Amino acid sequence: MPCVKRREFITLLGGASAAWPIAARAQQAGKLPTIGFLGANTASTQRTSTDAFVQRLHELGWIENRTVVIEYRWGEGRDERFAQIAAEFVRLKVDVIFTYATPSSIAVKKATAVIPIVFAAAGDPVGTGLVASLARPGSNITGLSIQQTDLASKRLEMLREVLPSLRTVAILANISSPNSVLEMAEAQAAARTVGLAVVTSEVRGAEDIAPAFDALKGRADALYVCGSPLLTTNRIRINTLALGVHLPTMHGFRELTEAGGLMSYGPNFPSLFRRAADYVDKILRGAKPGDLPVEQPTQFELVLNLTTPRPSASPYRQRSSPAPTR
Repeated sequence: MPCVKRREFITLLGGASAAWPIAARAQQAGKLPTIGFLGANTASTQRTSTDAFVQRLHELGWIENRTVVIEYRWGEGRDERFAQIAAEFVRLKVDVIFTYATPSSIAVKKATAVIPIVFAAAGDPVGTGLVASLARPGSNITGLSIQQTDLASKRLEMLREVLPSLRTVAILANISSPNSVLEMAEAQAAARTVGLAVVTSEVRGAEDIAPAFDALKGRADALYVCGSPLLTTNRIRINTLALGVHLPTMHGFRELTEAGGLMSYGPNFPSLFRRAADYVDKILRGAKPGDLPVEQPTQFELVLNLTTPRPSASPYRQRSSPAPTR
């Protein structure tokens, strides 16, 4: 899956703004252009990333409640909320819908084929059918991929280095999330390739999380958590339960490590939200989302929580590393 470098990305965007800008149409109608912000988790979970998005819009000339309106809604990791909010934004006739995470992005795409959509962090936008391809997403949607499935083997490799005695890894996934299902399959295959036994635990809702940990007790040496809004929203609970059954955790995002997990490896979310603001800016100025290539991150953060108990000392400290190759 080719990576669209930033220099190429800017070149590809040249000449994409021939359409009458949304901002101009909004001014003609006597109202400010409106962004529907569908937060996949809670306001507190992504506060830093949301602030980064708004700050970047400000740098690009979009000042909240002066030159643009942002309607915030929070899905709290629940699929039914995503569909409700998406339908509400369609009724409000917002000019652009911004979201992040695959389940919320899929819900918005199902709700409208007309309103432009920008996702800041989709796990596998091609594999889950969000876009036709990275280079030409087509339709009314574009944004940034976080290569969620591509990184599964790298995360397991790092987990083994931190935990040399690792023999069995448990994998926790929300099977109602398409990208989590894909990531679980990748993690299972990667684990078996390096000789690790695998125990899977599948959940669909918050009520399934505690029973999942009861079932894992004594059956594994570490826990790999597949990314999804449901599990991110319940990150503190998950890490607390994991500590209770002595399972060090590997996550995809630093926000979950900061909530008590052992380690994470993945892209920086505030950076992704800033880049997504550039997409929103271009669309408000007339670009068509289907013509804007989906961008992939080129830097990933490895974050180790030095306060979380773990079986052995680790040589790791927080650092950034280049994008992996498959």
